Parts: sequence; C-alpha cells; structure tokens
Amino acid sequence: MPRFVAPMVVVAVSLCASAVVYGQSPATPPPFKPGLGDLMTAFVQPRHIKLGLAGRARNWEYAAYEQNELKEAFEDVSEQVPMHGKFPIAEMMKLTDEPMKALEAAIKARDGAKFEVAYGQLNDACNACHIGTNHPMIVIRFPEATSPFADQDFSPRKP
Repeated sequence: MPRFVAPMVVVAVSLCASAVVYGQSPATPPPFKPGLGDLMTAFVQPRHIKLGLAGRARNWEYAAYEQNELKEAFEDVSEQVPMHGKFPIAEMMKLTDEPMKALEAAIKARDGAKFEVAYGQLNDACNACHIGTNHPMIVIRFPEATSPFADQDFSPRKP
C-alpha cells in the first residue's frame, strides 16, 4: 500500500465520523429556508383569517389569542426574512402596529363595531405594504362568510 493511502483513509474515516456526530451525512440537503411568500401563506394568512372569523363571531377570548399569534407571526417573519429584495421587512411590518393596537383594544372592550374598523385598518395596512413592495396583486380583505377552517367552530363557547 502506498504511503499516502493510509493517511487518506484516516482523513476519510474522520470526516465520516464527524458527519455522524453532527447529524449530517455527505448527502444531507441544505436546511429548508422558506421565502417570504411561503411564511406569509403558511403562518400569517391563517392567523389573519382566524382573527377575522373569531371577531365576526364575537368570540373575544379566541380573537385575543389569534391577535397575539398574528403579532408573533409578524415578528417571526421579520426575523426569518429581514430583507426581501431591497425592502426591510421589519420596517414594512410597522404599518400594522397601530391597527394591531386598535384590534387589541376592540377585543378587550368586546366591541364588535370597533373590531370591524380595526380589522379593516389592518387589511389596509397589509395592502399598503403589498403595494409598496411591488405586489399589488395580493389583496387582503375580510374573510368570506364560509370558513376555510371547516373543522373549527369560531362561535364563543357556552359554559
């Protein structure tokens, strides 16, 4: 066996062993990194819809839960995708700050009329962001009367 073969075997075995230790193999694909559209569709949009449905049903406890979840989804998206092209996502998301505060106040007050106004303002903020980032074809509105979450009852639970 030539002199350089033994060291090469040692290096190859070491690389394979370190890959096993770190949970990777040479064939491990890169980590999944969803884009902005993926995150918005998977995490933001369902929360936004559920918030609207809960508010329309006057299920204030659930609306409060979804409002908080939507706020967290906005934060998570901003962290995962700090820039989308030339647009700073965290800065763009600030358009939702005031409508989210108004939603929180409407939910705490259990005021359906204020909820409708604040939810409309949130929709307007989302649409302004879409227009500002050259995606005017993405238009957000109140959810239709039929829910895409057919397995969930949004009416308030009766004790």
